[in-house]
Amino acid sequence: MSQHISFSALKNWNQCPYYYKLTYVDKIKGFVGNHYTAFGTALHEVCETKAENPEFDDEQNLFETAFLRELKSLPEDVRKDIKLKDVEQMREQGKKLSVIAVPALTSHFGEFEVVSTEEDLYESIENFEDYNFKGFIDLVIKTPDNKYHVIDWKTCSWGWNTQKKSDPMTTYQLTYYKHFYNQKHGIPLENIETHFALLKRTAKKDLVEVFRVTSGKRKISNAMDLLNRALYNIQSGKFIKNKLACSRCEFNNTPECP
Repeated sequence: MSQHISFSALKNWNQCPYYYKLTYVDKIKGFVGNHYTAFGTALHEVCETKAENPEFDDEQNLFETAFLRELKSLPEDVRKDIKLKDVEQMREQGKKLSVIAVPALTSHFGEFEVVSTEEDLYESIENFEDYNFKGFIDLVIKTPDNKYHVIDWKTCSWGWNTQKKSDPMTTYQLTYYKHFYNQKHGIPLENIETHFALLKRTAKKDLVEVFRVTSGKRKISNAMDLLNRALYNIQSGKFIKNKLACSRCEFNNTPECP
């Protein structure tokens, strides 16, 4: 029976292999979400709905409904620490973004057709026949120049700085999506472009920012080397603690990781 690894799992392994063991091997619950993840999930739902149906015009109500649903699904000990003032602020921010998110793509790309929303990837990984790469692509559009644009929505506060925009463990997500989208469909790599679409809660202007992430052959090779290294160590049962990550880990000084 084949197993799978997602980009988020790989990112956790890269941060601390022992954290990966606790959450993915031992199945101990780590981070369970908060009001920020609830906000992001709700806005993703609006973007998916609007992209699938451009005539849909009830974005604000859909966001509010989805946001409150996601908040209610959080564990009680998480909910009790959320301030009502923050929820009200985020509700208004989300309503504003919900209306402008998908239309911003037309401003950026011009004419396009929607190819897919929430497309699943479950692709074999070279050298590891027992593992597949698992992912979900938020949106794929095609422009008249025959380019396929893989887009990942990201919610944030005021935006990303230059360092984050160029950070490998941020941009590798789209590098893997490009590689495995090519593998799934056979579309030439030069016809696949990838983009993050930032949805900024607290920005004063440019609330939606689309920026391209380039992934040439060298970057794809480096990303696959990291994936291969992770899978080799996971299969070998080697899970070394990264003590530099302890201070921001929810398992720090717990019975699971004393």
